[in-house]
Amino acid sequence: MNKKYCIILVILTLPCLILAAYYYPHYQKYFPTSSDEVIFPLPLSEQKIKQIRSYQPITKIKVFKSQRQVHLLHNQEKIRSYPMRLGFAPVGHKQQEGDGKTPEGQYVIDWRNPNSAFYKSLHISYPNAQDKTKAHNLGVSPGGDVMIHGSNYKLLSDLPKMMEYFPRQDWTLGCIAVRNIDMDEIWKLVDNGTMIEIYP
Repeated sequence: MNKKYCIILVILTLPCLILAAYYYPHYQKYFPTSSDEVIFPLPLSEQKIKQIRSYQPITKIKVFKSQRQVHLLHNQEKIRSYPMRLGFAPVGHKQQEGDGKTPEGQYVIDWRNPNSAFYKSLHISYPNAQDKTKAHNLGVSPGGDVMIHGSNYKLLSDLPKMMEYFPRQDWTLGCIAVRNIDMDEIWKLVDNGTMIEIYP
């Protein structure tokens, strides 16, 4: 390769390297998790989902923030576990709108949205009366619209590989995000009115 082409190659490559160096730290949390970093559950068949609903219906959800795990329970028996991601500032209980924290405490799944921007979503009944009082005393809005939802936009769910997409780091505004394929199972297994306990 002659000197002229080498110079052109450097000129074309340099802006790309500069852009990569700038954007990588900002967007690396959205890079997909590799299969050796997280253990994902094997998907359930429709028959198995019906069997669970008939004989071991989900009575409670437990979320362990520090472990990044969502557990579905029948009474005290753990039926399913899913890895999840949290708000961008995950430590501590949510106190106000925009703080990037995921709430902690006891709530209820009170409604669902099949047309969520993030695939599907189950609404968590935050803020409760105590959350509202605390926020009022601080002179702030407690925020709301805290959900369990999928990990990518609804439009991308048409791409089969995106159903298993799972970001490397926490990224939501305070919600609990699971893979879209896992959200499908949670959607089918969890009824409105189910209690959810969220631990630090």
